[in-house]
Amino acid sequence: MILYINCCVREESRTNKLAHAVLQKLGGEIVELNLYEENLRHLDRETLAVRTALIEKGDYSDSIFDYAKQFAFADDIVIAAPYWDLSFPAMLKIYFENIYITGIVSEYGENGMPHGLCKANRLIYVTTSGGPYDPTYSYGYIKSLAKNFFGIPKTQLVKAEMWDVEGYNAEEILEKAMIQVKKTV
Repeated sequence: MILYINCCVREESRTNKLAHAVLQKLGGEIVELNLYEENLRHLDRETLAVRTALIEKGDYSDSIFDYAKQFAFADDIVIAAPYWDLSFPAMLKIYFENIYITGIVSEYGENGMPHGLCKANRLIYVTTSGGPYDPTYSYGYIKSLAKNFFGIPKTQLVKAEMWDVEGYNAEEILEKAMIQVKKTV
């Protein structure tokens, strides 16, 4: 199963269009999780206390762990998030905050270092940018989480940039990005 994490707020999202090209290339069963249609909330004192108590008991049956289980058991993961304010929308960070569950997506080894428990073979991060794209605080962060904490061995960046810069043709940018998807995904 391919888990498609859609963090695109706009109806006509360019990032979502590019992500659908990736999903089409991958084929197979796709489960879409549109983060803006879910009841995701940042962790507060109460939620964190409940979650911590359940983790300490080793009880992962509560629905609070459903997103983490879905993420951990996906065969492949595709994340679509536009490049906003030099990163990604806050909703994606809230999602990660909700799924980073010790005992489901990672565990601590004897040396105290976390290692991943996720089943996914790869994570593909899809993004678009109106100007030049810098992956440092978006894909760089996701790549580090995937490899160092989730145990996902392969990550890939699929991007299209410069959409809104005068002198660049948005249709050509999209066409080139779609060709890259066909060649590299």
